[in-house]
Formats: sequence, C-alpha cells, structure tokens
Amino acid sequence: MLLATHLERVFILNDKGQEVQLTDPEPRWSVEAVLNFYAGTYPILTTAKVSAPVIRDDRVEYRFESVMGTKG
Repeated sequence: MLLATHLERVFILNDKGQEVQLTDPEPRWSVEAVLNFYAGTYPILTTAKVSAPVIRDDRVEYRFESVMGTKG
C-alpha cells in the first residue's frame, strides 16, 4: 500500500553564527513569499537566497543563505 504524506516545511537562517529555525507562516505561500515575510524581522534576508530543499526527519528544510560579501 502506498501512503502519501504532507511534509512540514521548515526554514533555517544562520543569524550571527546562530542557526534559527523558522516555522512556515502559511503552507500555501511560495518559498519566496516566506522569505519576504521574515525579512521584516530579519533584515539580512532582504539580500538572501534560498538553497535547494533537503528532506530530513519527515520535513522539508530550506536554508536562507546570505549573499552579502565582505568589503575590501
């Protein structure tokens, strides 16, 4: 028997060396919409990109990765 399961989405942000797990505010939103939603709380997300999803522990993990470089 084949059983389909809806996997929970989790968004991970590395903020100042700390890994922060963000819950899915609205499962119907696109990943980019979630990124924009959290950008109000975490300004670093205004220049972030989203990594490819990884399935781990029956959930789908997306990583928000900063694309800011160092100056110099």
